[in-house]
Amino acid sequence: MEPFAGIGDNAPEHERIIGWQAPPLKFGVGATRELGYELAAAKVRSVLLVTDPGLAALGLPARVAKQLEQEGLSVSLFDRALVEPTDESCTLAARELESLEVDGYVGLGGGSSIDTAKMLNLLLSYPGHPVRDYLNPPIGAGRPIPGPLKPLVAVPTTAGSGSECTAMVALGVTGLNVKTGISDLRLRPTLALVDPVNTLTLPPAVTAASGYDVLTHACESYTARPYDRRPPYPSPADRPLYVGANPISDIWAEEALRLVGRYLRRAVLNSADLEARTGMSRAATFAGMGFGNAGTHIPHACAYPIAGLVRDYRPDGYAVDHAMVPHGAAVVSTAAAAFRFTYPTAPERHLRAAELLGANLNGITAANGADVLPATLRSLVADTGGPGGIAGFGYTQRDLPALVDGALKQQRLLVCCPRDVGARDLQRILAESLAD
Repeated sequence: MEPFAGIGDNAPEHERIIGWQAPPLKFGVGATRELGYELAAAKVRSVLLVTDPGLAALGLPARVAKQLEQEGLSVSLFDRALVEPTDESCTLAARELESLEVDGYVGLGGGSSIDTAKMLNLLLSYPGHPVRDYLNPPIGAGRPIPGPLKPLVAVPTTAGSGSECTAMVALGVTGLNVKTGISDLRLRPTLALVDPVNTLTLPPAVTAASGYDVLTHACESYTARPYDRRPPYPSPADRPLYVGANPISDIWAEEALRLVGRYLRRAVLNSADLEARTGMSRAATFAGMGFGNAGTHIPHACAYPIAGLVRDYRPDGYAVDHAMVPHGAAVVSTAAAAFRFTYPTAPERHLRAAELLGANLNGITAANGADVLPATLRSLVADTGGPGGIAGFGYTQRDLPALVDGALKQQRLLVCCPRDVGARDLQRILAESLAD
């Protein structure tokens, strides 16, 4: 008789298994000083330190490189990671570095630098494979990474993307004016090393935009289609990284929402408030642990074309010479309308999210609470100088069809929506999000 024969043989109508994973974490003020120790423990003797020009100008990458060299490591520095990286920027960087041989990688910066480090680890480990081989379908082929990657330590300097905890990257796709991602467990960092001190130099606008990313990560993963309301997967290999809302991810999402409600305003309005910076760093990491497994849905699906189709918008606080919508600003700009749309699927979750963010639920019931979370989000964004709508990025009614088309390409995200969403729904959500 086969082992376990008869156990679980009855085919379930819905998925019953939760997949959840995160990297080891080292968190705390001064944790950056232990980077060399952690690299040595991972048997890394030579490292590529990946960062962006803005951070390089502040001197932190040079100080980190000097510290690592004093501890006996050989350090190569790549300080031209693009804010909001693209398939092309990563390909060009890999081409420039193709003769470099290192034992491991450090991604130092925001999600853009960490994602660029993940991509360089991939492209230099397996040369000859174009980025689009790995991009999520229908934009790319969605091929799995062919083998193991080298150790990568992620050291965030923003409290936003949570990329230090996730097994994915987000990239603009050159020529298509859209963003998408790569999802593969091999992309997950070997270690997330989070030092809140590294966020103290962030300008208020960047602090706010980063915080909006945390906010929507937590709200979207908390309200995602539950894992046990999905059809069963044919095999374990078919189970995606984004499995839907589940009891494990809920814990991280709830704590992230509580921290955002308590600390985001303080971090934006007083950049030297280390307690608030520490709270937001925790929120970003916790939200990454949540959404990196549960998934995101409408706000992130809409954010990719909002970022990809931008024409002239230049954000405050970012040292860029090209049109760009910061990712956090893009995701939060449609969040109020999106959560009004998803409210009927789980009123109690939407109201709990609002309460964790600080809303007063006295007198609120499921019947009259549809606007509580949207109003809470709008208040938080207004208090921190964020976008009132996508019109502020230069979009008009004429742009809606292209934005809808770009959002529909994000099926990896839209399947996480707790309510089936089509073109008409997205059109309405984006139209409601125009006001500025």
